[in-house]
Amino acid sequence: MLTESKTEQRVFVGALIFLALFLSPLFILGENAHIRVHDNLDSNIAWYKVLVESGELLGPTDARIPQIIDGELQRNAFGTEFSLIVWLHALFPTMIAYGLSQAITRFVALLGMYLLLKKHFIPDKKWTIIRVGVALAFAMTPFWPSGMLSTLGMPLALWAFLNIRNGDYSWKNYLVLTLLPLYASIVLGFFFFLSGLGIFWLSDVIRKKRWNWPFFFAIVYMTLIFMLVEYRLVYSFIFDHEPNSRDEYFHARLTFWHSVRLTFKNYFLGHNHVLTIHTIFIQPVLFLAFLVIWIRKLWRQEKRFVFLFILNFLLSAWYAFWFYKGWLPLTEKFHFLDTFNFARYHFLRPLIIYVLFAISLKILWERGRYWRKLVPWVAVAQVVLLIFANEEIVFSKKPSVGQFYAVEQFMEIKDYIGIPQDDYRVASIGLHPAISQYNGFYTLDTYNNFYPLTYKYEFRKIIEKELEKNKTIRTYFDEWGGRCYLFSAELGKHYMFKKTTKKRIQNLELNIDQFKRMGGRYIFSSVPIENADENGLNLEKVFHSKESAWKIHLYKAI
Repeated sequence: MLTESKTEQRVFVGALIFLALFLSPLFILGENAHIRVHDNLDSNIAWYKVLVESGELLGPTDARIPQIIDGELQRNAFGTEFSLIVWLHALFPTMIAYGLSQAITRFVALLGMYLLLKKHFIPDKKWTIIRVGVALAFAMTPFWPSGMLSTLGMPLALWAFLNIRNGDYSWKNYLVLTLLPLYASIVLGFFFFLSGLGIFWLSDVIRKKRWNWPFFFAIVYMTLIFMLVEYRLVYSFIFDHEPNSRDEYFHARLTFWHSVRLTFKNYFLGHNHVLTIHTIFIQPVLFLAFLVIWIRKLWRQEKRFVFLFILNFLLSAWYAFWFYKGWLPLTEKFHFLDTFNFARYHFLRPLIIYVLFAISLKILWERGRYWRKLVPWVAVAQVVLLIFANEEIVFSKKPSVGQFYAVEQFMEIKDYIGIPQDDYRVASIGLHPAISQYNGFYTLDTYNNFYPLTYKYEFRKIIEKELEKNKTIRTYFDEWGGRCYLFSAELGKHYMFKKTTKKRIQNLELNIDQFKRMGGRYIFSSVPIENADENGLNLEKVFHSKESAWKIHLYKAI
């Protein structure tokens, strides 16, 4: 007969195997796999390739990336070379690197949540299925890929910090705090996690009337490791005073009632970058556990649940009200409130929601035999639900990786043009510029949150008349500008017109003289431009490909 510890080991190994199967489409399908486009294929994945091929991976802080926006983009805009994800893309083809990154992130997430629950929240051996089931579900959540362990690494970090807080100074804890910054981002998660821990440490001091210095110095230690890893970000923040595109980011625009609605939307549905898929099964279980606590007066026994339950809602409210226009007097006085996204404290919610889920299942388990039979099936139901959140299923109607980047088709375009790619500049309409960049073209357009404001103003002159026609794209460009695209009023904020589209641009008004002054020679458009000649554009050729999602109309500025 198996001991309880061996049973738990086997259940955990089963979870590892299940997670490997969940990841398998990435390795089996390769470039035929379907993965997220937004903030992934349209940006980060192309950036890694451009950075590696630029020769500036280890470049100085003032280096430039010549392939993007005519060499105006700083090396620092692409982050640190101490990030493992950059080296994965430097050493392996795109989809192997992506698959390995997904595997690293999800396996660490599984281990971290399992250790956290076992040591600090639901340690009893009888709750094996809850620990492993919740950890597996957490590891399957559709996190933002280039965020790496910025959110999914939080459980492992919290496990290490709570160990140190409780007097366990094992080398394993400090190893975790040392290695996690190499595969996470401080601005995409750990700034908010570490500052939250700082508040937690201070509350300990006030409540317990003693200074827990090892805990405090552990927080400082991990912060310093992040500062060293993210030295380019630190340098840019302290020493780079050149105005950049983030200086015109304007976030406080919502009315009070819009903010209230966004609070509940975020609370029940989550956020695109930190999706938890908690609405159907987890949220009702959380409410049910809270009801049990209410009825049975378990406030003291379950004070951690109550605290996290309230904090979960408050973080949604904080996120929503960060965009409330009542902030305007402060943002006008303190500019960094616009340039740094403090709304991201809600990135703590995946950790909180899944810890709450585990505690809720434990609370229900303790209610009697009927609940003990039901609880494992609730955990299984959440895992099954997350199977359908697999990228291959969710993005099955989008272009595959190979169809998106269309390497053969763009090679044909390159050969047709017939001159070195660094001798001319291109831009795209109805198409993400990341596709051109991935294929080695030098682009005037880009998607990046950190580029010179002077360049934004120069580029704006090309699309000025189109922006005047459409308030949505005008606001989008002027008050953010991360997508420095050749916007068309007729296309709006849509830039993925596949070869099956019937869309045509009837009345485009670009400043082609400005386009040429900036070095522009060719425009790649995924839709026909009916009045191309009025814009000083000549249709050179239309490129078709069975392997591509696009029909590319090649226009030359004349």
